[in-house]
Amino acid sequence: MNRSPSQKRGIVYVLVIVLGLLCALPNILPATVSKHLPGWYQNTTLTLGLDLRGGSHLLFEIDTQGLLLSHNEMVAGNLNTELRRNRVAIDKPQVSADTITITPKDALQLAAVRKLAWDSISSDTGLAPYSLHEKSGAVELETKAFHKDALIADAIERSLEILRKRLNESGLVEPSITLQGESGILVQLPGVDNPQQIRELLGTTAKLTFHWQAKGSLPDGIDHFTLKDDSGSMMRLEREVALEGKHISDAQLGFNNDYGQPVVTFRLDNEGARKFGTMTRDNIGRPLAIVLDGRIITAPVIRGVISGGSGEISGSFSTQEATDLALLLRAGALPAKLDVVEERTVGPELGRDAIQMGLTTGIAGALLVFAFMLLAYGSWGLIACIALGINISLLIGVLTLLGATLTLPGIAGIILTIGMAVDANILINERIREESRKGVSAQAAMRQGFERAFATILDSNLTTLIAVSLLFMFGSGPVRGFAVTIAVGLLTSLFTAVAVTRQIMGWHVRGKRRQALKPGGLQSRIPDVTAINFMRGRRLGLIGSALLSIASIALFFSPGLHYGVDFSGGTAVEIQAPNSSTEQVRAALQDTPLAASSIVEFDETGQYLVRLPSNNLAELKHEVASGSSVELLKQSVKQVLPDASFPRVEMVGPKISGQFAENTILAILLAGAGLLSYLWIRFESHFALAATLTIALDLTKTIGFLALTGIEFNLSAVAALLALIGYSINDKVVVFDRIRENLRLNPDCPLLTVLNDSINATLTRTIFTSLTSFLALLPMAVAGGSAVTSFALPMLFGIVIGTSSSILIAAPIVYLLGQRRLQKGLKQLQPSREETDKELQLLP
Repeated sequence: MNRSPSQKRGIVYVLVIVLGLLCALPNILPATVSKHLPGWYQNTTLTLGLDLRGGSHLLFEIDTQGLLLSHNEMVAGNLNTELRRNRVAIDKPQVSADTITITPKDALQLAAVRKLAWDSISSDTGLAPYSLHEKSGAVELETKAFHKDALIADAIERSLEILRKRLNESGLVEPSITLQGESGILVQLPGVDNPQQIRELLGTTAKLTFHWQAKGSLPDGIDHFTLKDDSGSMMRLEREVALEGKHISDAQLGFNNDYGQPVVTFRLDNEGARKFGTMTRDNIGRPLAIVLDGRIITAPVIRGVISGGSGEISGSFSTQEATDLALLLRAGALPAKLDVVEERTVGPELGRDAIQMGLTTGIAGALLVFAFMLLAYGSWGLIACIALGINISLLIGVLTLLGATLTLPGIAGIILTIGMAVDANILINERIREESRKGVSAQAAMRQGFERAFATILDSNLTTLIAVSLLFMFGSGPVRGFAVTIAVGLLTSLFTAVAVTRQIMGWHVRGKRRQALKPGGLQSRIPDVTAINFMRGRRLGLIGSALLSIASIALFFSPGLHYGVDFSGGTAVEIQAPNSSTEQVRAALQDTPLAASSIVEFDETGQYLVRLPSNNLAELKHEVASGSSVELLKQSVKQVLPDASFPRVEMVGPKISGQFAENTILAILLAGAGLLSYLWIRFESHFALAATLTIALDLTKTIGFLALTGIEFNLSAVAALLALIGYSINDKVVVFDRIRENLRLNPDCPLLTVLNDSINATLTRTIFTSLTSFLALLPMAVAGGSAVTSFALPMLFGIVIGTSSSILIAAPIVYLLGQRRLQKGLKQLQPSREETDKELQLLP
């Protein structure tokens, strides 16, 4: 049976929708039903982020300077041995992360030092890792950039593997380890609400080496160093490593036969067993120090040959310490130290509260949007609601199919998408309404309405995607989840608007093709055309907007933004202590180094946010790396308030906070440049410049709102700013698109008239779209709590500002710039392709 193109499209659309619904279904099925489904299908669900299910997020950064220094020290040691073998006496090599400087005792041997150094670093590939220079009677080896990059890349790869081994043996459920940036390693630990032991386990280098105690008189050139032994006495050791820990093939917890104390028993690989047997045979009676990360664990005296390839490490261990040491030795040593530069921990109860809040506010927002569309458009609104329901299902289905992680900002993204998704439906409804006023049939009105709305929908969605893509590129963690959610939501809403809605509208008008279409609801009572002279107050609007923006800039400097730890760096700890007071929390910290902490009580009694003090960047870096301040706070508060819990901890080091600040500025500038470029191509230069200037005015006012209200400026606030750029430009594009259309229809019409007519023609759409977005976010802003305040409130403010600027600010700027074009003899628009073709046909 032959099917019409419309029927074929309908079948494809139904198949896409069914596939999306099937992908989304496992997320909502109860356990009693899903257990009967295949395992691969029931497990295909959205992964909850740590902020929703509880857990810890640790960002480690490899100590690249320490890595390069250690490598250069090894190269210098090998070179020192080679020079001794060739009877070339040198001073102690001077080593840094970038250079190795070797000075011969006899200046006449400088050439010999240079030759031996060159021979030792030359490689078969012809690419020497060092460049050699003679400098003040010494030979300097400088590490080349490609060699540094190779060492760092190799160290990161090895570190990832070693961390995976350590976490796999620790018994944690579903740990995640991923590379972040150039030298960062992100570790996510679901269910871990006190990661102190884990950060110690992962941050310990576990470099184990065996060193002989230095003899009374060392041969010339033999280097040595001193360390404290387990009794506190200083012990002089040969710097040369007698045996490396990499030869340990296995290590286990054991107990000493004589005293029952915990020990670590180890077994060496074949090469290590052979070396250990030889070195113990040749050094009977000498103490052999076992050094772990620069600390002597034990230094037994060798009483006989140890040839079995096994041994025992004893010390003042607890059972847990011995177990951890055995695990570290089995997994192997890290090539370089890993420092914690960021930690975020959320307790499981706070995660459950976040899920409940997200579901409640999301459903409430969706119901408000549904109610408004039904009230505004009647049956047309019902079609929009059906399309919106399909859109939400497809959004969740696509996110599930992509294996996305749902976070709290991601839930905010879904809620914002609900508000923004009906924008396309409103545009289509308004276009159909305009065509119906011309007296055309229902079928023609529907077809022309969709065709005329499509370009505007595409432009507005693409401009929003530009801003959101930059949020993904420069954001991190949950903020990137927000960007992905908005991007997918825009694509699914585009599909539902131009495909699903069109198909349903086609069915709706099938029986009344020759009748005029009329919307129901409030739209049937709203005048078809408004004739408000918005441009009359253009000067007042521009002056008022400029003054508000200037005042906002002043507020930015004083009192300034209330920066969260994302940008200021530092540590913030949330405390929940029923039946307590701020004075009790302050008293708990009074006699500690944390006495100067900032303590703020939330709206709920017994809930506090404590910002720990940090006097300088070096101190802040150490606090974040060690986590000692948080442990001290917890212990101090527990002594005074035993029932206290700590549902959220955020620690951000100075380097990460600096990167957040740089990335935020760069993202906003690139967003502006990207939108300017796109609008310049799609419209004209003065339209693009007007939109960019208007967005700048909107942003300054929103920043002023943040400064005036004292809302914390964190990554969620940045997400709000970039989302507002996309939302606001979306609004302006709709108005500009109508201005362009009217200019082409009436090129000789005065610009003021065209601008007024265009604003009036899109006024209903502008107000209705803003209302739906506002209603969708309103429940989250009212009941979402402190976790989403930095996103929801600026968004609500920005929607109001963005809507008013689309009506009162953007068009006046277009008018001023358009007048300048007229003075230069330029047209408001470049000729379209059709106009150009007509002009060419008229040429003789």
